[in-house]
Amino acid sequence: MRGIIRAMCCMIFGMQIVPAIAQPVEDALKKIQGTWLATKAEQDGKPAKDVDGHRLSFAANRFQLHSKDGKLLYEGTFRVEPGAKPAAIDFDHTLGSLKGKVWKGIYALDGDTLTTCDNAPSLDKGRPTAFEAKAGSGYVLITFSRAKP
Repeated sequence: MRGIIRAMCCMIFGMQIVPAIAQPVEDALKKIQGTWLATKAEQDGKPAKDVDGHRLSFAANRFQLHSKDGKLLYEGTFRVEPGAKPAAIDFDHTLGSLKGKVWKGIYALDGDTLTTCDNAPSLDKGRPTAFEAKAGSGYVLITFSRAKP
């Protein structure tokens, strides 16, 4: 009898928790959708001018990154974990030389400004824990502005 009661409690508790966890993810996915223009980037403690002007687009659970001249650089799927401190984002590549590889990063969304920091330059590095790309860190820090339609 105890086993049945315990199973029922777990089932009821689980039904209440899953929607509570899923809602922040759904909200975060909705807020990040659209196209973002890279306005500032830093790598190895120096400005990464070659990244300025790149366009990062999110549609459903997919992403694409285009160069400032419109060339498709990367694409794949992405996941967010808004409850992590700082919020986490992973870019799973499905095309080109990075197919099957994952950029592990963090992000902050403030209105029409998106800031990301990830291990794109050094995939062997773990997820960053702060929004910084110091010399030798293996991270890239990028500030994006929401693109105007």
